[in-house]
Amino acid sequence: MTPRVALAAATNYHRAVVEQALDSLMRELGGMTAFVQPGKKVLIKPNMLAGKTPDKAVTTHPEVVRAVIRMAQAAGGIVSVGDSPGIGTPEEVARHCGIMEVIEDTGATFAPFCDSVRIGPVGRTFRQLELAQDILDADIIINLPKLKTHGMMGLTCGVKNLFGAVVGMRKPALHLQAGADKSLFALMLLELADHIRPALTIVDAIIGMEGNGPGSGDPVPIGALLAGTDVVAVDSVATRLVGMTAADVWTQRLAQQTQRRGSRLADVELLGAPLDRLAVPRIRPAQSADMVWGLPQWLHSPLRRSLSARPYADHHRCRQCGLCVKHCPPQAMRLTHGRLHIDYRRCIECFCCQELCPYGALMTRQGLLLRLTRWVSERKKS
Repeated sequence: MTPRVALAAATNYHRAVVEQALDSLMRELGGMTAFVQPGKKVLIKPNMLAGKTPDKAVTTHPEVVRAVIRMAQAAGGIVSVGDSPGIGTPEEVARHCGIMEVIEDTGATFAPFCDSVRIGPVGRTFRQLELAQDILDADIIINLPKLKTHGMMGLTCGVKNLFGAVVGMRKPALHLQAGADKSLFALMLLELADHIRPALTIVDAIIGMEGNGPGSGDPVPIGALLAGTDVVAVDSVATRLVGMTAADVWTQRLAQQTQRRGSRLADVELLGAPLDRLAVPRIRPAQSADMVWGLPQWLHSPLRRSLSARPYADHHRCRQCGLCVKHCPPQAMRLTHGRLHIDYRRCIECFCCQELCPYGALMTRQGLLLRLTRWVSERKKS
């Protein structure tokens, strides 16, 4: 069956605008009652990366969460909302980003993602994973990502958002297992998405993020909501929506290599507002995106430094809070004499430090050939 993805225009987060756009999306897909039945336990999984205010475009906007809760409740679902943030407790993050207020206003339940259950085998990458009990207890999962650039994967949308099903410090452990192999990490994300299999993915792309996402980039107007039942197909449409290609997004690249359904836009049925009308010019990617993927394997090691990027600390912004040191998967960071130091021999370039830094103090230094490649690419566009 051909996967279907619906699109709707939404220029702002006014409640009536969001509700109208969501209603338009769901009509194209058969209505919320096609997914939610009375008495079923519905878990809504937004992006709650960190306790940032909605205007920072780091988390799924509260008004989108509100509209989805209301629609699921109207269909008779027993709704809970939860995620496992990168930093801070789930309760603190939900409060700061405005989602807890929506949960309380609507009478939904907060799912703190505290308890984990070991499952496996999930796929051929990591034989066992530990997922939040709240995910496993749900009858229906609605995946509610924010469309943003991502320092490691290129773009975070539906597939990457499901990584939040892995609780707390178990995430860095998976980064460490994958090491610097982004293709291995991307394949793990795809296999995790295959296992969770959300009933519906609805993307908040009204205001997205460009630049050094997912936590330190810049808000960018996109003006759309999109939804579908196949998370890979939704990500294919989202990638095109922001002017990127599968080569720019590791999860999309691996989805195509493994011939997953919906990984090619030509195989997706588009519904609702025309994609070409909603599509924006290519958003500014994260500086940490590398270029080694197109090289023969024997060239990867000698050219990796020149064709990739690595984090470095802006000591004027850094407040020595130690969060990056605590969460660095290979423990390549340390605070010495009031300054942050990075051991690049151990760094796996996962950019978790940049993703989680609350002060935007982790910057990106590109290798010489990567900078030259980017310059040539921009010259061709101009």
